[in-house]
Amino acid sequence: MKKNFLSIDDVSDEELTWLVDKSIEFANRSDSTTPFLGKIAAMIFEKPSLRTKVSFDIACYELGGHGIYLSSDEVGLDLREPVEDVAKVLSSWAALIVARVNSHSTLDRLSVSSSIPVINALSDIEHPCQALADILTVKQKFGSIQGLNIAYVGDANNCALSLGLAAVSQGANYKIISPEAYGFSANDQHKILARASGQKNAEVEFYTGTSPKDAIEGSHVIYTDVWTSMGQESETETRKSAFQGFQVNEKLLELADREAIVLHPMPVHYGEEMSLGMLDHSQSRAYQQAENRLHAQKAIITYLMSSV
Repeated sequence: MKKNFLSIDDVSDEELTWLVDKSIEFANRSDSTTPFLGKIAAMIFEKPSLRTKVSFDIACYELGGHGIYLSSDEVGLDLREPVEDVAKVLSSWAALIVARVNSHSTLDRLSVSSSIPVINALSDIEHPCQALADILTVKQKFGSIQGLNIAYVGDANNCALSLGLAAVSQGANYKIISPEAYGFSANDQHKILARASGQKNAEVEFYTGTSPKDAIEGSHVIYTDVWTSMGQESETETRKSAFQGFQVNEKLLELADREAIVLHPMPVHYGEEMSLGMLDHSQSRAYQQAENRLHAQKAIITYLMSSV
């Protein structure tokens, strides 16, 4: 049966472990197989990208295939033609659809109408490809994810949800601290708690308040993301006010574990969620995290091609 990768919940705990380990093999250059040999990935991007676009393009090439980039203007999902028609046409040519979309419902419709696997390269609900690269980065640092304390500071967005699902799946404890009105919905909290239930020792805590300090103490990973994501530009000033005090900086890092690392999916809004210079801090792994998008993408493609 055709598999998709629209959410971390599309893979079991064991499959996610396999994906992390396969990503490490690619990172260490110990896997030189070409499971995408002679195949095409149709890459539909409704939103701009640097890391996602380039890493998928290179991943397809290094696995023996080719990626074709399709911008929003070129495809015009539901403008030039329905999502369902696009999925059926691309299925007749390509072996894989990579879609970076405005609405997660678009991914659901693509996957239903497509006869080939669909990968979520970012939606408003989840960013599972990013989460795989995140967990890979953590494992490279600590050797194991089990029992680590992962703290997310800021907006409970798509990256926060995918990270939480992936972290508890691998036995880590997950804390998120957000300003009032910017935390997870009850439904998203339930998703993470349900995933954590499969790991006896994975603890989950959801904080809302005016300061992230309590959630940071003893953390091995401090993760943050932009306060204003793409599509939320009209809320910029309101969010800047609401997120005051939620900046990741050296003072906040001092509260974490001595060996803690700082992660950010990039791009960074310096002076907002992260202070100037923090991305280059000795405890930052953000550039390694960005590099790992390539290795994670190659693992995802390998996994999906094995199920076709």
